[in-house]
Amino acid sequence: MIETIKLRKDFKEKTVVEDVDLYLDKGESVGLLGPNGAGKSTTISMISSLLKPTSGDVKLNGESVVKHPSELRKVLGVVPQEIALYQELTAYENLKFFGRIYRVPKDKLETRIQTTLKLVGLKDRQKDRIKTFSGGMKRRINIASALLHHPKVLILDEPTVGIDPQSRNYILEMIRQLNEQSGTTILYTSHYMEEIEQLCDRVYIMDHGKVIASGSQSELLSILSNEDTMRVQLNQMSHSLVKAIQEIDVIRQVEETGDGIKIIAKKSTNLISNLVKLADQQNIKILNFQMENPSLEDVFLHLTGRTLRD
Repeated sequence: MIETIKLRKDFKEKTVVEDVDLYLDKGESVGLLGPNGAGKSTTISMISSLLKPTSGDVKLNGESVVKHPSELRKVLGVVPQEIALYQELTAYENLKFFGRIYRVPKDKLETRIQTTLKLVGLKDRQKDRIKTFSGGMKRRINIASALLHHPKVLILDEPTVGIDPQSRNYILEMIRQLNEQSGTTILYTSHYMEEIEQLCDRVYIMDHGKVIASGSQSELLSILSNEDTMRVQLNQMSHSLVKAIQEIDVIRQVEETGDGIKIIAKKSTNLISNLVKLADQQNIKILNFQMENPSLEDVFLHLTGRTLRD
């Protein structure tokens, strides 16, 4: 339905996005992951025709969006990272404004507003000003404003940042419903890995402006098929022990946890004995070993060397 071809964006002498190829099939929910500064928001801006690429193209059903953006804009809804609402207007007034911007027919606009308010669970607050809303409520109206024209494609750029768990769960369930029941194609970015795991069929991982991995969740997890993930509980934390473990040749990543460390390492029969030996040398007791199946965050950390929130 939508694909990017060698998408590139330069700002003066700095390349922010470089040769990005990705696609969205009709009805898919696709995740776009990357650390801060990876180029996700710039990529989204180019896909949604808000920013012209330096080179490359975005295509909708085979037609160039760069040359003819109007067709994409008819079927696309964008939920930006920042709240894009008028604080002094009511929820209803905001939706009426955006409905006119999207050119929703006058005879359908009122019904669309009421249906959308019901979908986001704020029909009873429609006459209240946005400035009186909580962060989670503002996020829901932000999403509602992108749904009035019944978009076939919805791009959401970190739609749950800084909100309470209840609103977050409500938004996630709403997005799942839009995808599974309405067939809306979703492109979703988030700083919460569990959201991507819950919502997305396929995932693209970006770093330094490039797509460094892509595929279904199971395909991405297979990247670590030759490695072990282990949690080690210690009687006390030791930075010198962590440093010593990092120097073992089979170690890929070491991460400090609340009561010990999490290790990703190449499969090795000697790993546990080496860990025990190093701990003994520093008079530290290993209380427990626990092997884990690799997670999407483990893959991300393996590929980028950074956690998602870095």
